[in-house]
Amino acid sequence: MKSSRLVLSVLVALLLPGSAFAYLQPNVNLGFTSFLDGGPPAGPGHYISEYLQYYTSDDLKDGPPGDNEVDVWVLMNQYIYQSDQTLLFGGKWGMNVMLPIVSLDFDSLYLSDNGTGLGDLLIGPYLQWDPIMGANGPIMLNRIEFQTIWPTGDYDEKKNLNQGSNHFSFNPYWAATVFLGPKATVSWRLHYLWNDDNDEFRATPQGLAPGDLKLEPGDAIHGNFSAAYEVLPKQLRLGINGYFFNQISDTKVEGNDVDDDEKVFAIGPGLVYHFSQDTHLFVNAYFESGAENRPEGERYNLRFIHHF
Repeated sequence: MKSSRLVLSVLVALLLPGSAFAYLQPNVNLGFTSFLDGGPPAGPGHYISEYLQYYTSDDLKDGPPGDNEVDVWVLMNQYIYQSDQTLLFGGKWGMNVMLPIVSLDFDSLYLSDNGTGLGDLLIGPYLQWDPIMGANGPIMLNRIEFQTIWPTGDYDEKKNLNQGSNHFSFNPYWAATVFLGPKATVSWRLHYLWNDDNDEFRATPQGLAPGDLKLEPGDAIHGNFSAAYEVLPKQLRLGINGYFFNQISDTKVEGNDVDDDEKVFAIGPGLVYHFSQDTHLFVNAYFESGAENRPEGERYNLRFIHHF
């Protein structure tokens, strides 16, 4: 068994040179969250959040030659429970569960997609701290979530782009909002991504490997950031929002390092409209730059959240 896998890895190295193992990171939170991200908007209770995100690109950096276009629609369904019970270091426990429905469309001579289906299930227990208060109101909100990504999504080893990653990932984050005054805020969410092995990898941008390979995408840091200013009291905030993704360790194929690290940066305008303390609408646009070994394009996001 070991010798056959070694033969496979040698054949892949010989037959599929140059960016053969790019575009392999799992689907993570790039631009889904933005303003006022440091805490639930209405305190303890149950939340339902619905996201609709559209991503488009006709520029696949370090990818196959020729015209390549990709369009992705994501409907993300999220349930959050925020308790009022202190658990650890003053933090109150909560639970976040997310399940996406993903539609993929690749227009390429070399790359293939898996159509429409369910993405991977995300489950994240978290700790939410009460606001740090100052003389004139809140100064800072903080949350830490131990997010996990489970390989429940649709996956076809013969397709380049799938809804699911076919491996487990651990993707914890720290989210915070800082109040710069009565109207201005800045927020961020910083993740560390660790990926387990995918033992059924075959599809590369250069074609199919001759058999299943053991692939482990490299670790990465990624995050969202935003700044907003209240222009209508308790109703409308306008601002800028962005995200970044930076792979910090090499992908491994059959235990061997492959130097095809992924990177991207994006920024754009956004807003949040507060219908009430319990109901909110976020609108975000992102324009990518500096991509390496992944598509570079545009991303548009709607998020509706309601507190029960």
